[in-house]
Amino acid sequence: MPDARPARRPALARLLPGAVLSALFLLGAAAVPGAPAVGTAAAPRPVVATAEGPVRGRAHGPYATFEGLPYAAPPTGPLRWRPPRAAPHRTGVLDAGAPGARCVQLPALGPGGARGSEDCLYLNVTAPAGPGRGRPVMVWFHGGGFRNGAGDPYRPEPLVVRGGVVVVTVNYRLGVFGFFGHPELGGAPDFGLADQQAALRWVRANAAAFGGDPDRVTLFGESAGGLSVCAHLVSPASAGLFRRAIAQSGSCSTAMPPYALLPTLGAYEPFVPEERTVAAGVAAAARLGCGDRPSGAVLECLRGLDAGRLATTALMDGFSGVSYGNALLPLEPRRALEAGRFHRVPVVQGTTLDEMRLFVAQTLAAYPVDGERGYRERLSASFGGSAPAVAAAYPSAAFPTAALAWATALSDASFTCPALRDGRALARHVPTYGYLFGDRDAPNATGLPEPAGFPYGAAHGFELPYLFEQVPLAAPQRGLSRAMTGYWTRFARTGSPNGPGAAEWPRIAPRAASVLILAPGPGGIRPVGAASAHHCDLWDALPAPAPTPSSGR
Repeated sequence: MPDARPARRPALARLLPGAVLSALFLLGAAAVPGAPAVGTAAAPRPVVATAEGPVRGRAHGPYATFEGLPYAAPPTGPLRWRPPRAAPHRTGVLDAGAPGARCVQLPALGPGGARGSEDCLYLNVTAPAGPGRGRPVMVWFHGGGFRNGAGDPYRPEPLVVRGGVVVVTVNYRLGVFGFFGHPELGGAPDFGLADQQAALRWVRANAAAFGGDPDRVTLFGESAGGLSVCAHLVSPASAGLFRRAIAQSGSCSTAMPPYALLPTLGAYEPFVPEERTVAAGVAAAARLGCGDRPSGAVLECLRGLDAGRLATTALMDGFSGVSYGNALLPLEPRRALEAGRFHRVPVVQGTTLDEMRLFVAQTLAAYPVDGERGYRERLSASFGGSAPAVAAAYPSAAFPTAALAWATALSDASFTCPALRDGRALARHVPTYGYLFGDRDAPNATGLPEPAGFPYGAAHGFELPYLFEQVPLAAPQRGLSRAMTGYWTRFARTGSPNGPGAAEWPRIAPRAASVLILAPGPGGIRPVGAASAHHCDLWDALPAPAPTPSSGR
């Protein structure tokens, strides 16, 4: 399939009933507008010797970029739905002046057919200019609901130039190409997660060539990228591949109650039992005309199909859950955290103050929260017998509108309190730092208009312009950006975000989750006890959302 590269534009899923839950993690997919900077014609192009052969990047004054570096063999033809294999060696110099193809995906917003290529296992390196050694390395996993996105839209110049770190952004297989399951595969091997591990092995082998320290690798990611960080924390196969982890708006316990966005959608869970994925794979093979083949021949039939036959809304959405109960994820990640079965590395983990406003906003026209009565109906549908307790904690009269009350309850239930709960589990074993991004005047980089009376505030993904080169920031926000890039890169360097001149960031204690509020202006950065303000005792006491037929499979 030709690689028709999608234009950079806001990444919110097509708002069809079957895709809204996937939209939960799509903002990070391509919310970074603008093309990466390119070197001038007169600037010398740096050459670096990697284990696979030399690569020629581009110089940009204080930093250099090396884009489109293959970290694994193309997973095409007979290698579709196989673990990633080593990238081939080269004899010539690879031109690393432009990103490689993005993985096959559907447009994140609006209609259109599949775009991208199955030959997509590429990464991009941005490093401080000039000679250097022993710099911390930060590896970014993009968001996109495990069905959209790429590494190249994220421009990490603020982290690289201010923090003196090497940043690597990664493509990985998405949707049905990355998370398919079938009995002939022996289950659901999570190929997209295996791709990320292959990229980390590449980083370990090649970091020193770019001035990085292979023993100081920090994973970080937002949304589905944050969930990826969670997966690596608990995956036995990720042992030794990183030394620190930052999960943004995607903790191991992230989930959404049923009917939160539309009355036809059940609970959302990003991690799903392997047997459910395998059953869905058997059904999909039958629909694609391959199910009646002799044993051992179904996969051969499926691998012979054109990528366009597979890149449908049903299959990309239906196989966007990360399976557990397999070799990469033996346990459900939140259960693994609770049991202490995770890698002993320092962790930063946090959320934004108004995570769910962006997603609720996109469904208000079709599914409005009609005053107090509509609010009570929503609470009853999503929380059943616990609805009165939720209504008491979030009375609609305390908010400008019932819709904002609903979005606040969902933000706390789905993101804030699960992250704090996971933070306490982590803190029993490793240094753990929590944050809450609280700039309610953060720029809207999505391009999506705000409904009247329903401001986005500090919505899902709105912290990204403070870490990456995205959109202009006001003067106080630029100060917050400098503070955040300082925290992030000091953590990558030492395992602690704290340093001279910065507001003290306290560690989470196993029984008390004090987090750092990140907001602009005097006193905007300060520690708070978030559990009480966000009613986490209530949410921690509620049972996890029960799977429903409409929850993604």
